[in-house]
Amino acid sequence: MNVQKWVKFLFIVAGIYDGVLGILFLTAPIQLFNAVNVTPPNHIGYVQFPGMLLIVFAIMFFKIAKNPMANRDLILYGILLKFSYCSVVFSHWFLDSIPSIWVLFAFLDLGFLIAFVVTHKALKQTA
Repeated sequence: MNVQKWVKFLFIVAGIYDGVLGILFLTAPIQLFNAVNVTPPNHIGYVQFPGMLLIVFAIMFFKIAKNPMANRDLILYGILLKFSYCSVVFSHWFLDSIPSIWVLFAFLDLGFLIAFVVTHKALKQTA
């Protein structure tokens, strides 16, 4: 499989993943928290805003998938998103405690982070 094809597939999967999570956090946050037995924050807007940000990033990931070479500079923002989430969750997990659902998402995002870095380098080499 050539670089363009697997990059497109990766960013379609990333877009679906972040888009679905974003929609769930935006539209059904209380049900989500209840399902994983996590106490919700004192105001649901604290969850809905990050949910909307995930939807924005999902749109960006679909844009990357549409034309990876032309949009390869956007991959850096995906790397920063995944790094930000992983660094916050893993630091709390190692130093304190955090509900396991957030750790699960962090490990999934770590996979995306690694794949995004590899993808960014691969596209740079084929440019």
